[in-house]
Amino acid sequence: MSGDRRSVTRRTRGVVAAVGVTLGLAACGSTAPVASGPPANAISVRSTADECSLSASTAPAGPTAFRVVNAADHPTEVSVYAADGARVVGQVDDVGPAAARDLTVVLTAGTYTVACTPGQSGESIRAALTVTGATTAATGDLAELTRAVTAYETWVSAQAARLDSGTAAFVAAVRAGDLAAAKALYAPTRANWERIEPVASSFRDLDLRLDARDQDLEDTASWTGWHRLEKAMWVDGSLAGMEPVAAQLLTDTRDLVARIDGVSLTIEQVTNVAKELVEAVASSELSGGEELYSHTDLWDFQANIEGARESWNVVSAYVAVRDPVLGKAIELGFVDLQGELDRHRRGDGFVLYPELAEPDIRILAAKVESLSEPLSRLTATVFS
Repeated sequence: MSGDRRSVTRRTRGVVAAVGVTLGLAACGSTAPVASGPPANAISVRSTADECSLSASTAPAGPTAFRVVNAADHPTEVSVYAADGARVVGQVDDVGPAAARDLTVVLTAGTYTVACTPGQSGESIRAALTVTGATTAATGDLAELTRAVTAYETWVSAQAARLDSGTAAFVAAVRAGDLAAAKALYAPTRANWERIEPVASSFRDLDLRLDARDQDLEDTASWTGWHRLEKAMWVDGSLAGMEPVAAQLLTDTRDLVARIDGVSLTIEQVTNVAKELVEAVASSELSGGEELYSHTDLWDFQANIEGARESWNVVSAYVAVRDPVLGKAIELGFVDLQGELDRHRRGDGFVLYPELAEPDIRILAAKVESLSEPLSRLTATVFS
């Protein structure tokens, strides 16, 4: 798969639908097992080295929960494809051996394909799923949910604009050869990407150019983006020869901003963002795998939590009426996790990842898991 990243970074990659510029956002998995039980009536997806088996071959239209179980020796990726076989409507990746992850997507009547990709590269193993019946829209106040989607879309656009302006300042520092200034701008500017990565990374071509790491690519000769510059700054200690990379970064960022302005989301895509971003913390920031050279993983951690909270904030009042117990659990989970992360602040930022002790990482992981579990029930609650 020369030049292709099946599991492009630690994030799942949604795709832009061919018609209407609607994003098919994907739910993200992690290498850690899920402690809680599967959602009610979940379809079990068992992924092995040579099998992708479903506990049911049919499902009623509406919110459909999947419990992905990896019985192989390597991480796996599971995608749900629409009838055309090309458009991804839901996905989990980085599901480690003996681990399990949940995914909830809203499916209309039709034939879908569930594809398991052991090792997250090469050919997928596929199984058919037939969905029947009429889809029931969220039974609550449609106007309130529409306002929630609009509020989230507006927030995403604002973050994209901040990414644009921050990237321009960062690129200016690179062009000036000001290594200290470029380093200082790196993590705060990256945070704008991290807050909206489920949307930003859905544009696969731009994601490959903006957020690839050298280990993600077979041929690094054309490597561009944030992490190429990160390596130059923290490993090479020089910005020499980086002007073309910086120029491409700014061009691609402005392309991204323009595309985001045309995005239209659905309510389940918005609610799935929260769990995706929280689980992204477990699968990357808590392993030190996101910022390999600068070790500014906790800046990304903070941005992920801020992005997840915004996804939650726009529906929190709605959920508080429909399921106040769930609403309180999610809110408490955010407060608890933020409090633990705040313990690792230093000045305007955070300690570097290597400075975290193993007990610190375990505590943060437990807080992430405690928040991830109630967030896994958020989409189904909105549609209950």
